[in-house]
Amino acid sequence: MDSTNYASCATMSQMERIIRRLAGTLVTVSLILGYFINPWWFLLTAFVGLNLLQSSFTNWCLAEEILLKMGVKRS
Repeated sequence: MDSTNYASCATMSQMERIIRRLAGTLVTVSLILGYFINPWWFLLTAFVGLNLLQSSFTNWCLAEEILLKMGVKRS
């Protein structure tokens, strides 16, 4: 297989990196809060997961819209 067909993290745009970091941070923080503070925090984990799933089908991401309004460039 030719490895040039696959996107690597090195070729990701700044927007993609920020969105991945944001999703990873929110999932990790909500899991910690859900375990140590209150199980209702697991709903945040579910929301992030559902948002990632939805964006894979619709090609629309709320986080991307917010980051664009904050001045982050798409590529």
